[in-house]
Amino acid sequence: MQLRIFTEPQQGASYDDLLAVAQATERLGFDAFFRSDHYLAMGDSDGLPGPSDAWTTLAGLARETSRIKLGTLVSSVTYRHPGILAIQVAQVDQMSGGRAELGLGTGWFEAEHLAYGIPFPAKRFGMLEEQLEIIEGLYRTPVGEKYSFEGEHYRLVDSPALPKPVQSPMPVIVGGNGPRRTPAIAARFATEFNTPFAGFDEVGPQFDRVRSACEAIDRDPASMVYSSALVVAVGADEAEFRKRATAIGRDPEELRASGIAGTASEAVDRINSLAQLGAERLYLQVNDLHDLEQLEFIAAEITPHVQ
Repeated sequence: MQLRIFTEPQQGASYDDLLAVAQATERLGFDAFFRSDHYLAMGDSDGLPGPSDAWTTLAGLARETSRIKLGTLVSSVTYRHPGILAIQVAQVDQMSGGRAELGLGTGWFEAEHLAYGIPFPAKRFGMLEEQLEIIEGLYRTPVGEKYSFEGEHYRLVDSPALPKPVQSPMPVIVGGNGPRRTPAIAARFATEFNTPFAGFDEVGPQFDRVRSACEAIDRDPASMVYSSALVVAVGADEAEFRKRATAIGRDPEELRASGIAGTASEAVDRINSLAQLGAERLYLQVNDLHDLEQLEFIAAEITPHVQ
C-alpha cells in the first residue's frame, strides 16, 4: 500500500503552506503530494489568502522537490481546454523529471464556476471522454507528425502535438462512484482508478465494476492501479485524535466511521482492510496544513505497519 498526501488548498493555503507540506511529504517518505483543483472555498472557510491554480502550484513544487509524484485529484474538464491542459501537464512532467500525474474528472462545484465566470454545462461526461482521448492522442502522436480531432465538444486541426511529457504513458487517474459510465471511461483511458470518499462497503464492488469494464474491452484488469481517498485524523491517544478531528471541524465518531481516524492501531487496521479490498494506494486527505506533526506521526507510527 502506497500512502499519498492529498490537500485541499481552496480552504485556505498559500503557496508557502503547500511547499512546507510537500517537502515534509518527501522528507517523511510518502509516495506523492496531490492537491485538489478548486477555485472556491467550501463550507464556513474564508479561503484566505485566496485560491491557487493547481497546475501553477505543481509547476513550482516540481522545482522544489526531487522524488515525490505530483498531481491533481482531480482537475475538472470545465477549467481548461484539452490542448492547453496537455501542454501544462507535459511541462510539469518535464520540470519534475517525470513525476507528474493527471487526475481528471467532470467537475461538480457549480458555485466556483459562477464565482469566476467559468461555463458549467449540465452534461459533462462527453467532455471528459473527449478530453481524455485528445490528451492521449496528443501525447502518442510521433514528433514531426500532426494530430487532428473532431468531436462534439472539441476540434483540433493539425496540432503539432507538442510538448511531450517525460513519461509514456502519462499516468492518468479517473475516479468516482458511478456504477456504469465511470468504470467504462476508466477502463478505456486510465492508468489508475480512484474511489473518492466512498463508504467502506462500496470500495470492493466499485473495483469489481472497473475490473469487469476492463475485461469487456479485452484489457487486463491487473494493468489498472486501484486506489482510494479518505480524510485522515489520527493521534497517539484518544485525546490527541479528538483534538485533530475538532480542528478540522469534524465529529470524531463520524470521522472514525468514514475516514482514516483514531489511534495508530485503528488507522493501520482500516488501511489494511482497504488493502484486502484491492486498494494499492491511499490518498490521505490532510485538512490542517499547518499540522506537520500529524504527518510525522503517520510516517513513524502507521506507515511501517501497513500491508
